[in-house]
Amino acid sequence: MKIVMLVLILMVFAEGLNAATQDKPVSTAKAFLSAPRLDGDVRNDPAWAGAVPMSNFTQIRPAEGREATQRTEVFIGFTEDTLYIGAICYDDDPDGIVVTDSRRDADLSDADSIQIIIDSFQDQQNGLVFGTNPAGIEYDGQVTKGGEGSFGSGGGGFNLNWDTNWEVKTEIGSYGWSMEMAIPFTSLRYSSARLQTWGINIERNIPRTNEIVYWSPLERQYNLYRISDAGSVQGIHVPAQRNLKFIPYVLAKREQGGGIAGNSDYEAGFDSKYSITPGLTLDVTYNTDFAQVEVDELQVNLDRFSLFLPEQRPFFLENADQFSVGVSSAVELFFSRRIGIGPNGVPIPIVGGARLSGKIGDKTNVGFLQMRSERVKGVAPENDYTVARVSQEFGNRSSVGAMFVNREGDGSIIGDKHNDYNRTYAIDGRMGLGTSGTVSGFLARTSTPGRDGKDHALRIRGDFSSEAWISRIHYTEVGADFNPEVGFLSRRDYRQLELFAMRRYRPSDMRGLYEIRPHIAYRTFRNFDGFHTTSFTHVDTHWEWENRTEIHTGVNLFHEGVLTPFEIADGITVPANSYDDQEVALVFITDQSAPLNLRLDVAVGGLFGGDRVEIKPTIGYRIGQTFSSELSWIHDEIDLGPGRDFTIDVGRLRLSYSFTPKISLQALVQYDKLSSVVATNVRFAWLVSADTGLYLVYNEVDDDSRFAPAEPRGEFILKYNHVFDLLR
Repeated sequence: MKIVMLVLILMVFAEGLNAATQDKPVSTAKAFLSAPRLDGDVRNDPAWAGAVPMSNFTQIRPAEGREATQRTEVFIGFTEDTLYIGAICYDDDPDGIVVTDSRRDADLSDADSIQIIIDSFQDQQNGLVFGTNPAGIEYDGQVTKGGEGSFGSGGGGFNLNWDTNWEVKTEIGSYGWSMEMAIPFTSLRYSSARLQTWGINIERNIPRTNEIVYWSPLERQYNLYRISDAGSVQGIHVPAQRNLKFIPYVLAKREQGGGIAGNSDYEAGFDSKYSITPGLTLDVTYNTDFAQVEVDELQVNLDRFSLFLPEQRPFFLENADQFSVGVSSAVELFFSRRIGIGPNGVPIPIVGGARLSGKIGDKTNVGFLQMRSERVKGVAPENDYTVARVSQEFGNRSSVGAMFVNREGDGSIIGDKHNDYNRTYAIDGRMGLGTSGTVSGFLARTSTPGRDGKDHALRIRGDFSSEAWISRIHYTEVGADFNPEVGFLSRRDYRQLELFAMRRYRPSDMRGLYEIRPHIAYRTFRNFDGFHTTSFTHVDTHWEWENRTEIHTGVNLFHEGVLTPFEIADGITVPANSYDDQEVALVFITDQSAPLNLRLDVAVGGLFGGDRVEIKPTIGYRIGQTFSSELSWIHDEIDLGPGRDFTIDVGRLRLSYSFTPKISLQALVQYDKLSSVVATNVRFAWLVSADTGLYLVYNEVDDDSRFAPAEPRGEFILKYNHVFDLLR
């Protein structure tokens, strides 16, 4: 099996690495004498008269390469301090326009929407995305490394948690809908030249006709984040960057229940942002607080390895790609959740810190982070964290870089200040092969007192993507003493090989079937003594219809080599042994843009020599653009032998009501039957700008376990922060 897959993937890699690149469209920005009225009415605003329309959009779905069925015109202009983007999205059936949500950063893929990516350095690797729908939401994010891979830890992709300050207004009429964006130049990053040409591409989504169309045509395997295939807009006059923002906050908190007799607390702090150059920004934070951040989702762990919980705090998410080296969710050389969050999720107060990030010139990325967290007696010492990162970009999606991560503690936990440290050193690189192939990798080692053995980690990865094929080859190695304490490791002491190949096929006429995607994946782990710890083989086919219904039919083969017994549930232990299991899996997905939608995952097979049945239904329901809800459930019935059976039930209910695109009420209720926990998070947000405004948060945990029943623990938080633009 492994040899066949390897040969198949190598053959796919050899196919078409030097495919020809098509011509890219070019347009010109308009210099405004007076700014447009920001009301969404592009057609009747004289400021837009004479602006060059960006039109002639091309389908990538459903009929790749064909002209879009609905006309789109996009205009770009500027004043001394603001970039303006206007769009007219004509629609011959305006009653069929779909709007699914009006929250900031809500998913745009299942609604009528338009998104613009801006590559202001023209490095063809990194960019900013601004999007909206007819409800006028603000949707923004950050693209890195050409959008290839998954965001974080050396991968590219899209960071939706990046936010900046800008405005958008929309209008719906008999012609379709239109929008106007006003993006201050202080919210963008660019080089020092006054007259510039930027890489630009535009995506319009039309769910009624199942269309995704682009201004600069793309092949079917790519999306908006493929910046190397973007068009360009010339004639943009940019101002010298003058940007100093001061963002103070005040917070009141009250806790009660769980044995706590009403406890109140008050805090204040600030963030600030200063543009040293148009491409280089200094952020400073003091008494950092993240009260408005949504709580983590409960997860099910049926293995002996660590679960990964993503970073959600805004300060650490901005420019997070600058500090990302490793393997996403597996070998994170720097994982910002290690700062301010202790063992078992215990919060550690952050005194403050600073971050310098951005570009020097057009091709050199730099990042420097310095943070300090407080000492918590018996839990964590006072720690100073330093992260330094530099990478140099080259043509054809290539780059090379280095990173250093350091933690220095005060020795209060281990009783030895001189040995309370941990350091990580790494180099990494990425090389584009033609238009479809990429080779990337990293090499790292750590320095920890008492760990002097195999303290290295490395990875080499090859990717190929064409219209018909996607394939990957990965090799990863992590030594038994590799110890990035300011990073994340799911496991250590292993060598891993991973192979993947997928074929895309679009039948011409098969009862509404849009695309068939058969694929096979294989990964295996062995420790340095040659012991086979894990392998996973996945054979699957995705069937997608033109009405957006999907069915996935798969078979999974597992091997687990357990060297040390571990407890999988209370009182139930998995003995040391080697286990080989199989399962069949079925996934059913309905049109996610419909007001009522469903996803159902079912798997039936074995687990550690026993039996498992897993059912995961998810039901979504919305009313217009204001109310949305999602109920999901994970149900596992597991039988590992006589007296060793148990059931897992984890439920999650999300509710959201948007009074306006800036005022919303959201609730997340979670339930874990095995640990007898009910957790509730309710957030009211009145945003003034990105991540600033008034927040009212209520958190409650009801831990009614059979060992220690307790009354619910509740927490009310009221927070207000505001942006002061000191140089405006």
